[in-house]
Amino acid sequence: MKRDAYDLLTSTGSDEANRAFEGAVFGLATHRPNTGAALQATLAADPDHVAAHALKGFANLILAREELGATASLALGDAERALAFNGGGTSDERILVAALEAAEQGLFARAANMLDEGFRHRPATFLPFKISHALRFMLGDAAGMLQASTRAIMALDPESSTAGFILGCHAFSLEEHGHYDDALRIGQRAVAMQPDDSWGLHAVSHVFEMRGDTAEGVDWLEGSRTAWSRCNNFSFHMAWHLGLLHLERGDYDRVLRIYDEEVRPQQTDDFRDMANAVSLLWRMEQSGVDVGARWSDLADIAHRRRTDTTLIFAALHNLAAMVAVGDRAGVAELVAHIDAKALGLDDQARVAAEVGVPMSRVLAGLDTPADRRVLDAMVAHLPKIGGSNAQRDFFVLALAKAVGSTGDTTGVARIGQLRQRLKAEDQLFHSIEHSTDRRLSAA
Repeated sequence: MKRDAYDLLTSTGSDEANRAFEGAVFGLATHRPNTGAALQATLAADPDHVAAHALKGFANLILAREELGATASLALGDAERALAFNGGGTSDERILVAALEAAEQGLFARAANMLDEGFRHRPATFLPFKISHALRFMLGDAAGMLQASTRAIMALDPESSTAGFILGCHAFSLEEHGHYDDALRIGQRAVAMQPDDSWGLHAVSHVFEMRGDTAEGVDWLEGSRTAWSRCNNFSFHMAWHLGLLHLERGDYDRVLRIYDEEVRPQQTDDFRDMANAVSLLWRMEQSGVDVGARWSDLADIAHRRRTDTTLIFAALHNLAAMVAVGDRAGVAELVAHIDAKALGLDDQARVAAEVGVPMSRVLAGLDTPADRRVLDAMVAHLPKIGGSNAQRDFFVLALAKAVGSTGDTTGVARIGQLRQRLKAEDQLFHSIEHSTDRRLSAA
């Protein structure tokens, strides 16, 4: 048995596998593109490395692609066989595999709870902490993220190699609750301790975005470009934040350059890349910017994935891309699949039922909530879509636009009040309000 540099006790007898696995965990922490290669090296050195199989399974599930479910299932089977080969493995490994089994069934909340509870006495053990944080992020479970990160920092050794990374996660959890001063302070401390902590950099950029501190936000992202530009496709997301800040400043030419060169430099179909691109293009169009033919590749990808409801957050962004180009057949098919998803029993089925179904109709222009209780319920359930407050703001704005199209100024104002609890006002929301006022006056 070996305890790795991140406090995880594994049953491997291979020093080479242990070193490679530590590299994989570091890659996970820093969002580096070599994480997969490090996992392959781990399993080449020890084909029965339980934690490596478990991490491979979680990594495929977090990609939220329907076709990768089979790969995750194979990883779970490999992890279970590795446990048996290693005489039942360590307690740490058994917890990881049990949580992976729950996640593979679509029960991300249960998996995150199992990781948090299983490591309750060692809450700063980095791998299970980070996986739980990622799962809760996908569920929009800000409360769970903050509870876990608070326990972790209370048990944290400030001299440990993961201290900066855990503080970065804590900063993000604080930011999602609107505790901006604390998030800024802790996020900056995290980055000072661990300059490779892109999630900490990200947390601080969220603070500037949500408070409307555009100049400081641009300076922060440009000043840390050396760090986040080394990331995997997470660098596209950091560029998305930079684009949002310039958009709020009205520098539309700069936003288009950022979109072409840094947000969408590759026509990938990763749902996170799609979400960046769809939401930024939509915001630009609402600001009166001509985005040219930039919707085309997004809509093509969305059409190919029109039956995939693995993650409702992803499905709704795909829906918006097809709406943008008038792909009525694709829109109708995806709306029907979201309806069908709502009949299931896993976490995303509940998300579909509570918010995915009504939001899909709003995005598709099929329905607008007329009843105030329905509108309030939609806004209240929005966090369950997953992602961050900044990402979900796209849905809030789309909902406000749809409500405003009916001339419901009171409804738009209600959405604005709920939105202001976390985000400073910006030009785009004001334009939606003014458009509603003009429509009502014309009527």
